[in-house]
Amino acid sequence: MLEANGVTVSFGRHRVLDAVMLSVAPGEVLGLAGPSGCGKSTLARVLALLLRPSAGTVTVDGQAATRWRHRAPQRTSIGLIFQQPRLAVDPLFTLHDVITEPLRANRRPLERARVLAEELGLTAELFGRRPHEVSDGQLQRACVARALALEPRYLICDEMTTMLDASTQAHLVARIEAYRERTGAGVLAISHDTELLDRWARGNVRTWSPHPQPARRAG
Repeated sequence: MLEANGVTVSFGRHRVLDAVMLSVAPGEVLGLAGPSGCGKSTLARVLALLLRPSAGTVTVDGQAATRWRHRAPQRTSIGLIFQQPRLAVDPLFTLHDVITEPLRANRRPLERARVLAEELGLTAELFGRRPHEVSDGQLQRACVARALALEPRYLICDEMTTMLDASTQAHLVARIEAYRERTGAGVLAISHDTELLDRWARGNVRTWSPHPQPARRAG
């Protein structure tokens, strides 16, 4: 289980998260809804072990995280897909570089990159293109492939479909659902689109208050 236990995050005097309690079970899709600016993305970064909280702990399958970012041994167990793919990749990378980045960093075989690219609808001719040479949808497909490259046990989708057309949204959600069903991974789907979350999480949606406080289950 991926758990936030009393997680608090402050930037200077501004408290973004206050004693948040949240858990994602293996095989579960948990939807997290709330307006922009209420701390959802900050929570996503904490759960992905990219941001150290001011207080509280993150636990991955019963083991509390003590290190963060690349020093965290549990980091590869969690995949994170960002809302804006162009801010999440090196602009000098090709799509092939984007997908293989975690494989190279962890000394894994690179062949998996082409399999993932095909599953996500990326043709071979796109592999050599850089972010400015592809559409938002194509770049986000590469980012989803990157997030799945190490077969994480938990996947955090932070507004990943916001900038995409309906067909691309449906395709990416379907691919993540296929991955979840195959591997038993837990998924945290974050969005302000409650209709999408209701369909994706099958009603297992929590609402997030604009004011820092623990998430609560929607009634």
